[in-house]
Amino acid sequence: MSEAKSFLRDLDHAISRGTAESRERALWYATNLLITGGYSEDEIRTFGEVIGRLAEEIEVAARAQLAQRLASFDKAPTNVIHKLAFDDAIEVAGPVLTNSERLDSDILVANAETKGQPHLLAISKRKSLDAVVTDVLVTRGDREVVTSVASNQGARFSGFGFLHMIKRAEGDSILAEQLGLRTDIPRHLFQQLIAKASEDVKKRLARERPEMVAQIQSSVSELAGALQSKLGPSSRSHFVAKRVVATQHRLGNLNEASIAGYACSHRFDEVTIGLSLLSGVPGDVIERVLMDRNREMLLVLAKALDFSWETTMSLLFLGAKDHRISAKDLSDFKDEYRGLNVESSRSILKFYESRISGVPIPA
Repeated sequence: MSEAKSFLRDLDHAISRGTAESRERALWYATNLLITGGYSEDEIRTFGEVIGRLAEEIEVAARAQLAQRLASFDKAPTNVIHKLAFDDAIEVAGPVLTNSERLDSDILVANAETKGQPHLLAISKRKSLDAVVTDVLVTRGDREVVTSVASNQGARFSGFGFLHMIKRAEGDSILAEQLGLRTDIPRHLFQQLIAKASEDVKKRLARERPEMVAQIQSSVSELAGALQSKLGPSSRSHFVAKRVVATQHRLGNLNEASIAGYACSHRFDEVTIGLSLLSGVPGDVIERVLMDRNREMLLVLAKALDFSWETTMSLLFLGAKDHRISAKDLSDFKDEYRGLNVESSRSILKFYESRISGVPIPA
């Protein structure tokens, strides 16, 4: 047994028979010894046993002082850090939840799912946050929590997280602006944010993110022209395609393989009608998704239908200019597609539909 272990064992035995004052003195002595020494993980665990026992028997003010001392110590005993993080007193839990690197995402999720708003606010201020944690913060958190995490540039969000915040930003100009200023917000979700924002927020974001607003305006103009050129007035061939694909759907023969076949044959009408029947999304929305030069929503649509990457590629080529895509762009699309989640994609698609379906397609 090492000298440190032997000393701590003796200390543990001594404090079990000591007074409250002697236990608190022992706590600070053990804590100072831990922080100033260089110990192995096994020895740190032993410190954790002793400090954890002492911490259970001290007042809130002393526990808060302990939390302040250990929050920035990168070798703090994990058992002690976990106890402090789940303390009901936010003055104890707060410093650890915001600063301790000994808390992993699983512990942060468990904390965010069970503790109150002050604890969630402390978590929202961490230097970095994984999407699995922010998903909980944006659903359970109050307005202050959501605004805080939205302004945290070290936080990462899933598609679900962004979508949920955009819904909450309706009528909340501060949150809407914080979201709009994030450089990691996907373009199609920035577009939905702009559509819901107040005029003041739109003007501020136009000043702060001119390149993003310009892309959206250019894309809308290009999309309208592309649809006009591609579709024009409804033709007899469109009605024939609709009858054929609808019959195939009614007989249970319309599936991913059918869509891939149509796409590879550049049969735009059949693809549009087929995707609409399989997804339940109106055909005009599907047309916009297929023709939008930004491919994000097409990837979301394909993932919502749980299509393979091969089928998704055929849809990307169908809507691309001259049916061509560079190898680099295709590789980037593949990486982005793999990062999407089916359920989150369905939520994003539903939200996109609600925002875009009321905008008329050029006749």
